[in-house]
Amino acid sequence: MKAVPAVYHQYLDVFSKVKAEKLPPHCACDHHIELEGSLPPEVLRQFHQLKETFTIASILSHFDPSLPTIVETDALDSALGAVLSQISDSRKHPIAFGSGKPLPAELNYEIHDEELLGIVWALKHWRAFLLSLSSAFEVLTNHSSLQYFMSSKILTRRQARWAEFLSEFHFSITYCPGPLATLPNALSHWEGVYPERGEDFISKNPMNYQKIIKQDEIEAPKFFEVNMEAFSTLSESIQKSLWQDSQYRSILQHLDKGKYVQDYYLDSSSQLLLFKDRVVVPNDLKIQLSILQKRHDSPLAGHLGQENTLKLVKRDFHWSGMTQFICHRGSWTEIQEWPGTQQSGNSLGRLQKDKE
Repeated sequence: MKAVPAVYHQYLDVFSKVKAEKLPPHCACDHHIELEGSLPPEVLRQFHQLKETFTIASILSHFDPSLPTIVETDALDSALGAVLSQISDSRKHPIAFGSGKPLPAELNYEIHDEELLGIVWALKHWRAFLLSLSSAFEVLTNHSSLQYFMSSKILTRRQARWAEFLSEFHFSITYCPGPLATLPNALSHWEGVYPERGEDFISKNPMNYQKIIKQDEIEAPKFFEVNMEAFSTLSESIQKSLWQDSQYRSILQHLDKGKYVQDYYLDSSSQLLLFKDRVVVPNDLKIQLSILQKRHDSPLAGHLGQENTLKLVKRDFHWSGMTQFICHRGSWTEIQEWPGTQQSGNSLGRLQKDKE
């Protein structure tokens, strides 16, 4: 038998002696592979487009202290994301990416401090780079009030500590709307950094659950967690109402015909319509209130404000006007279901609906 090239030695057990003799010699320099001549033009075009994409894809650049520098940050729930970039040739080039998890105590921060934590974390992470800059750098955040943090007169003790640290740097904070901050937003949405919730959390450390929740509240329904019967009922209601909603009926019809609709698809197991991996909810007040109640009243969620309730609902659901809906209804829904105030809560709920 001819000598088998070294590159194939690890695969000797899958080749017969006859086939091993026919293996082509290993070529270290020329890796050109001719394409099949009978390939359709469309296939060839896509292949060459793929090759070009690999060759021109963005790569990390080397840090240059003399170039304009940008730090983009985002904080969401239990995740932090940041991107360090520099401007060169009138283009923004990424230098480094970063993502992390806040400490357990930091998970309770209000939205303002949560977003500010993202900035502090990023500047600590790249402190050596940022202190070496010859000019001021720019910090982009999707929380507009942070633009004025460094000039604030009244600060909490935590904010005062952060302000002292931030004073080491020469920078300005600029507001960047969330939809434009795609890179740090993607890093802070990484599922791997979310804390365990629901049954997984309870089974691994049940004592934590018992200490903060009364015995009669342990069986409270939690959507997508323990109460599968409630999920099944709500799922059926959503499916039925979607076909009656003119906004989504045409999308469902297109998907049924196998047509592509950007960002929408049907889940094969539940047959629910999804928008960017979130369940699409029709314009049905009863269904929307049911989802809001189950999310807000879950014992594992704790006491949520409007912004955190919105984040919790947005993680799994999507419907038009969700932000306005939750901000207008969150307060009276909380009172309506609070133990010991059932009668007054119902009256407030009816009064609110009558005004609408």
